Amino acid sequence: MRSLANRGGWGAFVAVTGLGLALSACASNGDTATPAASSVSSGTPAAAAGTVPPGEPDVNGDGKVVIGVLSPGDVNDHGYYESFVTSAEAFATAKGWSVIKRGSVAPTDALNAARALCAQKVDLVALGAADLADAIPASEDPVCAKTAWYVPSSQNIDQTPKIFLSSDVPDQSMLAAGYAAGLVMQAKKSTKAGFIAGPEADYSVAAANGFTAGIRELIPDAKVLRTYIGDANDPAKGKEAAQAQISQSVSVLYPYLGGATDAVTTLANASGVEALTPGTDRCDSTAPKYAISVLFSPGDYFESALKQFANGTLGMGITKVWQLGADPYPTVKLCNGSPEQNAKLADFMKKIGSGELDTSAEVARLGK
Repeated sequence: MRSLANRGGWGAFVAVTGLGLALSACASNGDTATPAASSVSSGTPAAAAGTVPPGEPDVNGDGKVVIGVLSPGDVNDHGYYESFVTSAEAFATAKGWSVIKRGSVAPTDALNAARALCAQKVDLVALGAADLADAIPASEDPVCAKTAWYVPSSQNIDQTPKIFLSSDVPDQSMLAAGYAAGLVMQAKKSTKAGFIAGPEADYSVAAANGFTAGIRELIPDAKVLRTYIGDANDPAKGKEAAQAQISQSVSVLYPYLGGATDAVTTLANASGVEALTPGTDRCDSTAPKYAISVLFSPGDYFESALKQFANGTLGMGITKVWQLGADPYPTVKLCNGSPEQNAKLADFMKKIGSGELDTSAEVARLGK
């Protein structure tokens, strides 16, 4: 899942939130870049109009297009991190491009890893999560002079003319996730849910608050048990936390995790407890089975950016903020919702997208 740490910046997320895209990385020798139309969502000010790197998508002009991806997590985690690479590879294959990928990159190694990608003559450096923000200074290095950059955004990443920032608003998707969970809980005549995350950090606490607030939109007296296991990729710790919550009669459980997600959900399935996904669409999955898909996958945002890149319209110096209820992503799906439940969820998300519902205010009012 997205480094869920990257859904940090919960007032304007990332998350995902947390995801937008940047003055050309790098026109040199007097090249003139072509201005790009801002891709920023309506109502969101752009840092700059943006500039498209000359020759995009073949930014370095070597006759081929190569996408370089760096991820802080396991690119085979069946969730947040893998979705980013999967989307890139599928799109690149269709276009006849190639992808160089590297997973499990430590933040302390991000800068050197980015320079190494540029040395392999990639046309676009894509960071799988904002954890790797320390790589961004490489965009100013000579070795990256003819390279575009895609960076998932969070509150602590500054816009520069040489990167495209991609962002969403975590409060929106988490509030809607909670609302969907509330619909399921109403059907089960339950007032208790569970939330399990990795580290107890600002982003995970904010996620729990948003999820809780969404449930309480429908069930004012709902109780949400919260457990932070420290490591989002540890199945043993995840299952231990899940079993403790299941023993306290939760009817819905949100494994807001990475590599531990499926292990926790499998345990929940065995106990008749419904589960939500942390970022991807798993409604077709049968083992484990999910009741709700919460979609803020970085791969969905990245694929949209790659389409712009292919068309030569992906501008550097731009921040794109994805809005739930207005853009295709993020969104929330009930995997087996009734027509009435689906209609209620759609109406709730529409109110978020139109601005009729102030998500920050709702989280502050109901989420603690």
